[in-house]
Amino acid sequence: MTPEEINALGVSTDLQVAARALSISKSAAYASARNGTFPCRVVKVGARYIVPTADLKAVLGLCDVA
Repeated sequence: MTPEEINALGVSTDLQVAARALSISKSAAYASARNGTFPCRVVKVGARYIVPTADLKAVLGLCDVA
């Protein structure tokens, strides 16, 4: 994903989009979210995993993207 695409995500995104931004597979993303090793904060809401976009940007080094 480009920095512009990531910046357009809004406040949060789902785990699949975060995995795509980090260039990791969907199955690896879900496994790491389950065991607490996903590269950024993941919030479990019911059966869904939500990733705060600010945390994703920080991991990607995009904190200053406007």
